[in-house]
Amino acid sequence: MKALVFGGTGRIGSAVAWDLARYGGAEAVGIVGRSSPSLDKTLKWIGSEKVVAHVLDIADARKARALMQEYDVGIITLPDRKGSYKTIETAIGTGLNVVDILEEYHRRPDPYETEGLEAQAGMSLDDYGESLHKRARDCGVTLLDGMGFAPGLANVTLAEGIRKVQATSAVARVGGIPSRKAAARHPLQYMITWSFEHVLREYMVNVRTIQDGKIAEVKATSERESFRFQECGQDEELECAITPGMPSFLYTRSRLLSFSEKTIRWPGHWQAIDTLKDCGLLDIEPLNFAGVAVRPRDIFLLLIEPRLRPLPGDEDVCVMWNTAWGKEKQTDCFMWTGADSANGISAMARVTGSSAAVAARLLAKGEIKEKGIVAPEDAIKDDAYRVFMQELERRGIIVAETIK
Repeated sequence: MKALVFGGTGRIGSAVAWDLARYGGAEAVGIVGRSSPSLDKTLKWIGSEKVVAHVLDIADARKARALMQEYDVGIITLPDRKGSYKTIETAIGTGLNVVDILEEYHRRPDPYETEGLEAQAGMSLDDYGESLHKRARDCGVTLLDGMGFAPGLANVTLAEGIRKVQATSAVARVGGIPSRKAAARHPLQYMITWSFEHVLREYMVNVRTIQDGKIAEVKATSERESFRFQECGQDEELECAITPGMPSFLYTRSRLLSFSEKTIRWPGHWQAIDTLKDCGLLDIEPLNFAGVAVRPRDIFLLLIEPRLRPLPGDEDVCVMWNTAWGKEKQTDCFMWTGADSANGISAMARVTGSSAAVAARLLAKGEIKEKGIVAPEDAIKDDAYRVFMQELERRGIIVAETIK
């Protein structure tokens, strides 16, 4: 297998390449980036002769297509929707199967804060997403969509729980948080482990959920829940609120009477976000400041991001508590996974990167048969599910399940 990682110099992309090189199954791993120094730094960190760097701007479709033809599978770890869709379009034209980690169901693009994403002329975003699905299916290409932590691992495990208890309702509670010690050192009790600009988008857009068997829209960060996490050797008070993290479930599990995805944070975080919203600091409508149009969110990001970056010794944690309710049984999945300090990989990069890397191996080996845009919950099931979970356990990423 030869795997090509787009965004291979970022936190998540470099973790994907590291996993592919370390755990076998890939004879060559290509990493794509715009900067030679960044690529060289990533190559040095991974330290494997299997890894090859490619300087490329994904907007150059001709060069991107020529590079894709040299590989068997692609993994897209780009942080914005515009780059993700551009890469997917090129992959379809090339005939390359790809895994994308973006929290998006590309068959039904989110209409809010589109980040430069535009449908083709005369198409709605839904029409555009459906056209991508049809083109991929007709070309025999699989686009494994939203395959990281959440969406990704959360989809796969919750879908398995739904199958086991024939669930009619489900909720996913997931999040990347600083360790308790690190949280005390940062504003908002939060620490950046991936694009914070994208995190703020998730805090502001309307979110689709399933209520009473129908798709409904609610405000982001609503329907909050406080809970005590007493699994995986932990005992912590946490909070969660609705965010748009697993959109494919609205369509692939539309028979559910209720479904929502909630993001986990330390207590106090959501109240701080309320204050920022009330002050208008997260708005994207430009304001006139000294004759210059500025977006409040851009100014806020400029101020806050340096204060949220990890300090020496800071570590993060990925937390998951998924629940599926049937008529007679309930299933819960729990995870508490820390950073890989020995190799300098954050918990978020570890869980997201390994989930994407293992899925890419399954896709390259032909274990995922579906064509077109395929959600994780429909792609990784039965034998593929068992292999997927075994591989994560091999990496020390353990998901505990209970049925009652």
